[in-house]
Amino acid sequence: MTTAKRDTYTPETLLTVAVGVFNERGYDGTSMEHLSKAAGISKSSIYHHVAGKEELLRRAVTRAIDGLFGILDEPDAGRGRAIERVEYVTRRTVEVLMAELPYVTLLLRVRGNTRTERWAMERRREFDQRVAGLLKAAAADGDLRADMDIRLATRLLFGMINSLVEWYRPQPIGGYDSDQVAEAVVRMAFDGLRREPS
Repeated sequence: MTTAKRDTYTPETLLTVAVGVFNERGYDGTSMEHLSKAAGISKSSIYHHVAGKEELLRRAVTRAIDGLFGILDEPDAGRGRAIERVEYVTRRTVEVLMAELPYVTLLLRVRGNTRTERWAMERRREFDQRVAGLLKAAAADGDLRADMDIRLATRLLFGMINSLVEWYRPQPIGGYDSDQVAEAVVRMAFDGLRREPS
């Protein structure tokens, strides 16, 4: 892990460093000592800006959650047929995941051991339920296959999207850009879910 220089230290760089350490060591396996070493600052300097590591966790998962819920407020998430809205939300979810990869990775790895983790898991479930509602509406409109269980389809869709944190790494040359990945997810999911035209 790269050590932040003392003269460039800001609360934002501290958060970036903390997310990296949390993802590497696990939240429970990270001490304030680990964070201070990785940031290149003293523990007292960290405490000057945050109450402790749980506040850093809260800031990090809030950034991921705000990014996801922000999608639902975008104009295209609220207009058109339900199938168009859920495809849009799916595409944007992939894009946000890739843009905020370390933060969303951390969000997906919380296990409910602290109040912040339980709050994050509840918010994540709420987001998933909102997207599931769009899938149900698309099914009610007759735009999804009748033989597909919506709860199962929702789980598989999120499983595919969330798996990106395990393998996707931004690569300037020869890698996949966010548009390619988002388009592939939408095509794979909805070409299989859409009802065949009669």
